[in-house]
Parts: sequence; structure tokens; C-alpha cells
Amino acid sequence: MTSHKATPAEIEADIARQREELATTVNELTEQVQVRARTTAKQAAIAAGIALVVFVAVTVVRRRRS
Repeated sequence: MTSHKATPAEIEADIARQREELATTVNELTEQVQVRARTTAKQAAIAAGIALVVFVAVTVVRRRRS
């Protein structure tokens, strides 16, 4: 059984490769979170708009009945 001992240059290259992989993963996760946040904000705006339309409609109907 032969054991290969990595040289300092190999260790540094491995660390650099792992840093790149980690940076890529973090960037992908950040993008996913941002997309979800934008979607949630759009949904909240749509819900607020619907609530406003319903409120106005109820107010108009009540005023016409009185």
C-alpha cells in the first residue's frame, strides 16, 4: 500500500479549486433566494391589489344601497 503525500503546491491547487466550487455554489444559492424573494414580493403586491379592489367594490355597493 503506497501513500501519496501531497506537495504544498498540490494542496494549494486543491484549496483554490475548492474555493471556486464553493463560490459557484454560493452564487447559485444566492440567485435562488433572490428569485424566490422577487416572486414573494410580486405575490404580495398582487394580493394587496386584489384586497384594494374588493374593498372599493364593497364600499361602492354599500353606498349605493344606502
